[in-house]
Amino acid sequence: MTLEPFGTRLRRAMDERGPLCVGIDPHASLLAEWGLDDDVAGLERFSRTVVEAMADQVAVLKPQSAFFERFGSRGVAVLEKSVEEARAAGALVVMDAKRGDIGSTMAAYAESFLREDAPLFSDALTVSPYLGYGSLSPAIALARESGAGLFVLALTSNPEGGEVQHAVRADGRSVGATMLAHLAAENTGEEPLGSFGAVVGATLGDLSSYDLDINGPLLAPGIGAQGATPADLPAVFGAAVRNVVPNVSRGVLRHGPDTGALRAAADRFAEEIRAAVASA
Repeated sequence: MTLEPFGTRLRRAMDERGPLCVGIDPHASLLAEWGLDDDVAGLERFSRTVVEAMADQVAVLKPQSAFFERFGSRGVAVLEKSVEEARAAGALVVMDAKRGDIGSTMAAYAESFLREDAPLFSDALTVSPYLGYGSLSPAIALARESGAGLFVLALTSNPEGGEVQHAVRADGRSVGATMLAHLAAENTGEEPLGSFGAVVGATLGDLSSYDLDINGPLLAPGIGAQGATPADLPAVFGAAVRNVVPNVSRGVLRHGPDTGALRAAADRFAEEIRAAVASA
């Protein structure tokens, strides 16, 4: 059965659990900090601990696919189990895979993560539009069909992103602004929130020159280790701050492997974010 639209489920989850997305990023240095080996057993222990600690608490969990894929099929099997268990516990799962291609290849990527009976089916998927926004059409169509969502890279937090995203087109509009406009069109008329969101870095400072009111969610990396704080969100996102899904990874995960400490860290960030949004 097709799910409720992702935007509807996300709005409810953020209202009930707080507007927080916690990354599941089992890179080698973090495994070492937890006292785990950089192997499949360490990966499995890490992922299971994060899911057990937070899947019944936070609105969104965001596994970074690359850190599982590097272990081959056994790592992908761990990712499948993590997605299944996180969703069963009530968290929405955003698969951070940043897929982007054309035609049948883009359709195959979409089927991997957005087809309801796929082993890696996730509530939403990060995608790259830099083969042209139209190249995302297969993913958009399948997301609509299954009740899933997309987060499209628009204004990313990495310094290199600006050379593409801030480039100005012949019509005078930047590439990043063009992506936001496409997403606003996808979300027209959707209530309480559209299902097609943008990735917009929380570290970017004043974005008042961009129209972030896309009637969809704004996945905001950069809180914590990258330097942004919950208090920065209103200044960065302005009137769109209520639709921001702040992502924290290391700021929470460094408190592991103790599950109580992980939960407490996620609680603190969620409350700080809630307070910042309420003050806007």
